[in-house]
Amino acid sequence: MAPRTRLTPGVLLAALALLVASVAGATLIGAAGLGWQRVVGEVWAQLTGGVSPLSAREAAIVWQVRLPRVLLAGLVGAALAVSGAAYQGVFRNPLADPYLLGAAAGAGLAATLVVVTSAGPAVVPVAAFAGALGGVGLTWVLSGVAGGGTAVLLLAGVAVAAFLTAVQTFVQQLDADTIARVYTWMLGGLNTSGWDQVLRTLPYVAVSAVALCVCARLLDVLSLGDEEAASLGVRPGRVRLLVLLAASLATAAAVSAGGLIGFVGIVVPHVVRLLAGVGHRVVVPLSLLGGAVFLIAADQVARTVLAPAELPLGVVTAVVGAPFFALVLRQRRERVR
Repeated sequence: MAPRTRLTPGVLLAALALLVASVAGATLIGAAGLGWQRVVGEVWAQLTGGVSPLSAREAAIVWQVRLPRVLLAGLVGAALAVSGAAYQGVFRNPLADPYLLGAAAGAGLAATLVVVTSAGPAVVPVAAFAGALGGVGLTWVLSGVAGGGTAVLLLAGVAVAAFLTAVQTFVQQLDADTIARVYTWMLGGLNTSGWDQVLRTLPYVAVSAVALCVCARLLDVLSLGDEEAASLGVRPGRVRLLVLLAASLATAAAVSAGGLIGFVGIVVPHVVRLLAGVGHRVVVPLSLLGGAVFLIAADQVARTVLAPAELPLGVVTAVVGAPFFALVLRQRRERVR
């Protein structure tokens, strides 16, 4: 039976409030040591036309470095989490996410090719989208050839991701001058972000988010089975294709902006299901907001815990996500028993 849980206004407002609080907190506190009270004074001065307690250089750190990085982290986290929720819904597999299905590896390979060939930053999202779609498609085909099922899908995803990553490493070796740049990008991070990058990423994430939120109700119908969905007027093949395209576009945008940042698509949707319910009309929009909150918090840790040095953002998410993924696997094993 399809889940009937719906998103209530109270839950949505609480999630939005948490997102606003995370953006404000990450903007006020950073590695530069400006002092949150002085940053509040700067914001107030901008709103009222008063005198700022910050120098011009310090104000530039807030508005040109810190704030765009926080917003980019929110966009990348939202994209990864909502694509994870979408993949889990379309494959009916709670362990599916952009990394386990080869989407991130495909996007990473395509983006690496763009970096090596110096094709320009505007080409990266398009190439990453094609690579993400190719990675998921290859996983799906390989899984079908091997007989299908949850375990087969995951094994196929791991195999495809390993193959694409190996090709990516080979491409890096062909151009030694870009190895350091590509390797840093592969570890995940937002330290080179700016308003231009935010504006380049925003349209892709916005289009994907709208499409996936619109399809959330259809994913609930698909959970009944293809025959039942078809009897209700839903075309399962078209829905799956639309969801895969939108989720792959979101993954591509996230990878091109932040590199390879794992586990967001696993952790956030599962936490949403535990706290708010399993219906996709709840999971998809709350994963969008929750992913933004999660990655903003992770990036805050990455840029402050070893200040003035930075941890790779992918390392921070892996420290949280790897044990969580192991816990999810254990719970699924116990349910099977």
